[in-house]
Amino acid sequence: MRKDPIDRLRRPFDHFLHHQTTGGVLLFLGALAALVFANSPWREAYHHLWELPIGLGLGEHRLERSLHHWVNDGLMALFFFVVGLELKREVVGGELSDPRKALLPVAAGFGGMIIPALIYTVLNPPGSFTASGWGVPMATDIAFALGIMALLGSKVPTALKLFLTTVAIADDLGSVLVIAFFYTSDIGWSYLAIGGGALAAMTTANLLGVRSAVFYGLVGIGLLWTAFLLSGVHATIAGVLAAFTIPARTKLNEAQFLARLRELAARFARQDPNGLPTLTDEQMQTISAIKASAKHAETPLQRLEQGLHPLVAFVILPVFAFANAGVELPEDLPSAVQGTVFLGVLLGLVIGKPVGIILTCWLLLRSGAAKLSAGLRWGHMVGMSILAGVGFTMSLFVNELAFQEPGSVQQAKLAIILASVIAGGGGYLWLRAGAERPPAMSEGERSERKKA
Repeated sequence: MRKDPIDRLRRPFDHFLHHQTTGGVLLFLGALAALVFANSPWREAYHHLWELPIGLGLGEHRLERSLHHWVNDGLMALFFFVVGLELKREVVGGELSDPRKALLPVAAGFGGMIIPALIYTVLNPPGSFTASGWGVPMATDIAFALGIMALLGSKVPTALKLFLTTVAIADDLGSVLVIAFFYTSDIGWSYLAIGGGALAAMTTANLLGVRSAVFYGLVGIGLLWTAFLLSGVHATIAGVLAAFTIPARTKLNEAQFLARLRELAARFARQDPNGLPTLTDEQMQTISAIKASAKHAETPLQRLEQGLHPLVAFVILPVFAFANAGVELPEDLPSAVQGTVFLGVLLGLVIGKPVGIILTCWLLLRSGAAKLSAGLRWGHMVGMSILAGVGFTMSLFVNELAFQEPGSVQQAKLAIILASVIAGGGGYLWLRAGAERPPAMSEGERSERKKA
């Protein structure tokens, strides 16, 4: 294949965009920029930026929200849509498709949600004005956690990365359910009925074999998302529900695709070239048929997931971090870090997460209900469970829904950021130290060593 100068210029950018840690780096930079602006002479301009009203109008109807709301209700709906695609893919043909394999990490994910919520509730008992924040320390930020683990490269087994991914997916599912059932305001049933009709139309289209992304986009955004936004049910839930209506099957199976490719390749070989840089009409028709066959061999779900992932990882999440991580450091920092919201969130993520995951795994393994994957040791599990305490994106998102009082919001943000640093750094150092130690020898190996 001929290499043009632009290919050489693009190579470092392509490498950066496809590197596994890039999304986490940009997310971190977005959060850092928010912290800097929120504690600088430009803090007022930073906060006023997100209060800027932006509206969409159609005739006499107008939908107006602040820029902050458009980020959290609009852009994040697309993030949750991709989360939903990932969940469906895992259920259909991934780690969650085999209940025996999925049991341990899924249970660990939910165990890692329950203990943090309990720790928070002990410090902020029901009836207190801060009790509503129990959902904040429950989630794991999959982008950050996997990005940190990716820094270790081959020093950690692939099975551990899959385990952490499944734990985080279970966390995401749990967080979606928490938002849907516990952080939803008064419901407008007429709008919800419209949303239900849109969801039924998308599901029916899937069953009929409609594979057009344009159709699902128009109905999903124009009806489902808008109806949920106006109904009082958080609009991000529409993203997850829409994802589960996207077809997850191919029109051509592997054998059919290979046979079709051979047929089209043979046809292309028989067609006479015109000796010019351009192709003949017959050649163009054959190439179009190859493209159509390739499209039929893909699932719309995976095509959308891969297509939207760069937008979510490199644009939406960094923008979300920049919009939501702008916590002003309080003048009386010692008092703030002694607040029950701060302590509940911090201890929930840093201590509750690893305790919940490890305890759940120990109980299931001890009872024989589950089995640890080959190549994994308890040292790996401890490091992974510490990393799961990086709750950044989802915790910040739930925080915006959980509290109305600015002081509680700020305390929780400060705790989330500090917990993410502690959990991310602690998990990385634990796994790195474990990777540098030689693996434990079995009894047979020790006997052979003594004989030698």
